[in-house]
Amino acid sequence: MFEQVPHKYPYNKDPFGKPQVRSYMVMLRLFNYIIGTAPAYELGDYVGFPINAILLWPMGTPAGMAMFTRHDVNGHFKKMFDVWSAFLTSAASRYVLNDNESGWFGPSASKAMPNFAQTYICDPSAPYHGYSSWDDFFTRRFRAGVRPVVYPIADNIINSACESKVYRVAHGVKETDRFWLKEQPYSLAHMLNFDGFTSQFVGGTVYQAFLAATKYHRWHAPVRGTIVRTVMVPGTYYAESPSEGFPHPDPVGANLSQSFITSTATRALIFIQAANPDIGLMCFIGVGMAEVSTCEITVKENDQVNKGDELGLFHFGGSTHCLLFRPQARLVFGEGVTVDADIEVNAPIASVSIAD
Repeated sequence: MFEQVPHKYPYNKDPFGKPQVRSYMVMLRLFNYIIGTAPAYELGDYVGFPINAILLWPMGTPAGMAMFTRHDVNGHFKKMFDVWSAFLTSAASRYVLNDNESGWFGPSASKAMPNFAQTYICDPSAPYHGYSSWDDFFTRRFRAGVRPVVYPIADNIINSACESKVYRVAHGVKETDRFWLKEQPYSLAHMLNFDGFTSQFVGGTVYQAFLAATKYHRWHAPVRGTIVRTVMVPGTYYAESPSEGFPHPDPVGANLSQSFITSTATRALIFIQAANPDIGLMCFIGVGMAEVSTCEITVKENDQVNKGDELGLFHFGGSTHCLLFRPQARLVFGEGVTVDADIEVNAPIASVSIAD
């Protein structure tokens, strides 16, 4: 895959301006170094993604596609990331939580995350703002009252499950489709890992939105209801849609492959039976993107959830998520729910009308 990356600009440099890695041994030495460090704050799209930056151009090659979709390769990535996870949950990882230029409380990071101390639970007077590890910082919670649940008892209103940017809203989704094509259509059977509930969503609606590394990474119930089933699906870490590869590769890793990776990447499925029968069964899908891509589900089968209750969280890496609805749910999305719109968690995104 390294040989398939052109030597001309911009492919001769990685996103940080460093020479493009051209051999597996150099790649492995860099990996070995990275998993003993915590991500520093970087300007640009690769903040928090040091490995993704190394693999950006190789991901877009035919050989990269073949490599990063192999089960054994992803199994070895998982073992490597388990080691990195142990470091990122340790006190030793806090050294990047400082106010230097590359620190997560430095001038550049503060512009990306304004009013941090007023927004998130922390202690600015304590070392590392009181966080016990880099992961403790990454999975930080909002202060009370920062993201109140809008319309908490209105069962006809569906709220945003994550603090995220709208990526796509699709209707009439098929049970199976060729998700690797340029249009990246959703393929429900692949997204849901051929779950027995798949047929109920055929012809339904998918809402997808992206969580940047600087955002809040916990998931909250978009409706009131009952947890019917939870499933963890192992998957890929660095596979991107072949339609986004060379000769015109995605310059931001898997960002333009977000629909594609809903069928391939590590993901968490949470099926919720909404209290409102006009919504009925729905599904939250948390999709890990690159790096450690850890999804943690914090609810279990038969739990009763109110709108805004926590469902789970992402650790370490960037992420995207989907809300799936049956075709019987007559959804009307709000005027502000448009592609690239920033939507706060617990804010309303859609309403459902009464079925005939």
